[in-house]
Amino acid sequence: MSNDMNILILSCGTRNKIVKYFKKELIGKGIVLATDCSNLAPALYEADKHFIVPRMDDKGYLDVILSLCKENKVKAVLSLIDPELSLLAEHKQAFLEIGTVPIVPEIDVVEMCFDKYMMYDFLVKNGFKTIKSYIDEEEFYRDVEAGVINYPVFVKPVKGSASINISKVTQKEEVELLFSRFDNLMIQEFMDGTEYGVDAYIDMISGELVSTFIKEKLKMRAGETDKSVSIKDEKLFELIKNFVKKAGFKGIIDIDVFKVDGEYYISEVNPRFGGGYPHAYESGVNVPEMIIKNLNGNVNKDIIGKYEEGIYMLKYNDMKILSNK
Repeated sequence: MSNDMNILILSCGTRNKIVKYFKKELIGKGIVLATDCSNLAPALYEADKHFIVPRMDDKGYLDVILSLCKENKVKAVLSLIDPELSLLAEHKQAFLEIGTVPIVPEIDVVEMCFDKYMMYDFLVKNGFKTIKSYIDEEEFYRDVEAGVINYPVFVKPVKGSASINISKVTQKEEVELLFSRFDNLMIQEFMDGTEYGVDAYIDMISGELVSTFIKEKLKMRAGETDKSVSIKDEKLFELIKNFVKKAGFKGIIDIDVFKVDGEYYISEVNPRFGGGYPHAYESGVNVPEMIIKNLNGNVNKDIIGKYEEGIYMLKYNDMKILSNK
């Protein structure tokens, strides 16, 4: 094998920073390739090589990605969007056979992340505090009567991402209306507390959690963290350690957690780089470096909590100008 450490980032969209971080780590070791189905995805133009590919739901999509990996001696592939993680996990073997490692947990773990009720069920069964959730509206109405839960609540798709189609509802009629109009909905308790984002890296060789970065979300915008500050909390570090072990995660994951009355509630997990990951990187948590170390066959050492507290991330808009020549 050549020592090319080429990394392919799928559906790169607007995640310019992630592409830049990998490029920086790979200087002299390999290149970063990026794909998107739109030639107007700005992150494409940060990569060493970029490709416009069909939409993910196109029949020939997987073959296009596999041949890109083959032709460009791609050592590892990762995606920045949820639906594609299932595709990578499902076809992990096909990638491994051509020498490309998909950076994604096993398929059952990925599926659990995208089925919010399945995740809820897992958390409850394993004794983790989580946000009260219902898929049976009758059971929910009974709990309201019994005073177990109160309005307002959120009604959201069981399988949804990026905060799409989430409604905050304040009465039974609204719940009934939504449930009569849409399938596969769930009801979730409204958590009035502090929200945290956790970037965790589980070593792909040892299977051990080696890095945890906690940020308190100060301001949200369209489901993404707009402003956040780095914090440390031993209790939360311990909780994350137990949770990732139980669930069997691998690689980079992003966990949403609420704190209410001093207790932590795990809400959901994205088994990929979260939108707020640049905050971790800029605070000294270098996941691309850890990934490359694993790809070279080396185990990472534990750096849990080894970052500075009180580092703020403030997002702002930037732009790329392209000419159509």
